[in-house]
Amino acid sequence: MNRIKEVLVIQGKSQVWLAEKLGKSTTSITAICNNKSQPHLKDLKKIAEILDVDIRELLVSTKG
Repeated sequence: MNRIKEVLVIQGKSQVWLAEKLGKSTTSITAICNNKSQPHLKDLKKIAEILDVDIRELLVSTKG
């Protein structure tokens, strides 16, 4: 599972919520969460801030 999507599920937040907070379209967030596109680094940093996680948590899988 995509890490951004996984963190959203853990925190009980939706992709629509993240899109609104980030100022992006729901379509673009869905594409990122489904590994169809990659966020720009500045957007990834902002996503980490919004979700209150270290950016590395969004980059590295927690599953061994």
